[in-house]
Amino acid sequence: MKQGNMDTATVMHGVFGDPIKHSKSPVMHNRAFRELGLNAAYAAFHVRQGQLKDAVAGIRAMQFRGVNVTIPHKLEVMDYLDEISEDAVAIGAVNTIVNDDGKLTGYNTDGIGYVRSLKEEAGFAAAGKKVLMLGAGGAARGVAYALAKEGASAVYIANRTVSKAVQLADSIRPFTTSEGIGFDSIVDVRDEIDLIVHNTEVGMHPNVDEVLIDTSWFHEGLTISDIVYNPLVTRLLREAAERRAKTHGGLGMFIYQGAYAFEYWTGREAPVAAMREAVLEAFGS
Repeated sequence: MKQGNMDTATVMHGVFGDPIKHSKSPVMHNRAFRELGLNAAYAAFHVRQGQLKDAVAGIRAMQFRGVNVTIPHKLEVMDYLDEISEDAVAIGAVNTIVNDDGKLTGYNTDGIGYVRSLKEEAGFAAAGKKVLMLGAGGAARGVAYALAKEGASAVYIANRTVSKAVQLADSIRPFTTSEGIGFDSIVDVRDEIDLIVHNTEVGMHPNVDEVLIDTSWFHEGLTISDIVYNPLVTRLLREAAERRAKTHGGLGMFIYQGAYAFEYWTGREAPVAAMREAVLEAFGS
């Protein structure tokens, strides 16, 4: 819905994050609403640390239908919701909120969005494969859980704060073999890995020259996946391609996590192709 078309019946949606200026979610969801002719709108809200509880209360007060939650709020937001889906509880992070007449339910569409993108865009099936996760924050939780549920045979989680990696490894151990390690221990497992998933903000706009780990050992038997989608090709993926590894960018995960959220809010099938086109156009402009 273009702004000029909003009226008193427009159903509001949004995204809460800090920072939020670079989010492409409004472009993507507003295009989806237009595509299906829905009287709905979506905006980005800069919710700083310490303000999240008030912001969530605002969802009820202003009768927003749905909200996405991004960095750094995916864990804390769980404290302020009425109900949390089974998957989101297991993951320990929420990225999508649905408001049913003041009752707020939290979901996590990151993991299912990631796995769908990995299959469709990289042709990679996780079953029986060994995975190295870089980072152990909110996004990593969704991805690790989804890969474990898909049948990955082992998930190693490397993080600067090793205790956070260990904690995440413990939480997915009911589903697969899992171990939390420090970055210095990657050398011990790297020869058995099929897939590396980067789950931190390193390399994200505007810090596009950053890379989290040494990539000199990458090889053509590896698939390197980066959940950062701005820029579309990160330094990590460029260096992976130079080493002839298969690469998988973050755009598909971003679009599919948004598509699943859209479906929770509207009960309609998300116009995925239009959503992708809108985001790519936004990068071009």
